[in-house]
Amino acid sequence: MDIVEITAPAFDVDIALAYATSANITGRPVYRNARCYLNGEAARLLSRAIELAAPLGLRFRLFDALRPVEAQWTLWNADPNPEFLANPRKGSPHSRGAAVDLTLIDGEGCELDMGTGFDAFTPLSHHGRTDVPVTAQRNRFLLMGLMTAAGWDFYRNEWWHYQLFDARRFPLIADADLPASMMR
Repeated sequence: MDIVEITAPAFDVDIALAYATSANITGRPVYRNARCYLNGEAARLLSRAIELAAPLGLRFRLFDALRPVEAQWTLWNADPNPEFLANPRKGSPHSRGAAVDLTLIDGEGCELDMGTGFDAFTPLSHHGRTDVPVTAQRNRFLLMGLMTAAGWDFYRNEWWHYQLFDARRFPLIADADLPASMMR
């Protein structure tokens, strides 16, 4: 299985895995070990997005990437809302290493305003909202432009979520499939 560990120095990103902390929908850490992985194709497209953002003085902060199947079940059990979470019975692009949740940060490491926070499971998180501040709308379009120019697809309900086209062509990945466990 082609799994790449995404590290801050190797990819020049800021990694802040939300599910490795209690600041998520479960109220407790989902990941015991804060490791960030993607499948090989997703890692290559992330590298391309990083190259596109750099001349603008921007970097990415990653909130989530590969999410083992076990973690998807934990999230689903906390909030089984198919508008914002993939049913683990069908599989999530995250559980295939084919999705990333991220935002843009400036040269000082400050997140650009996107109008809502990560995992704000509300219609205000949807792309194309005109009822968030204009600056947030611009920032969302900037993020979308960088990611789609690099070859990613977007999910209309979450400004932070990008995935590979046809993600189902990749197998589901359990914690035991990873080079180092995230869940144990």
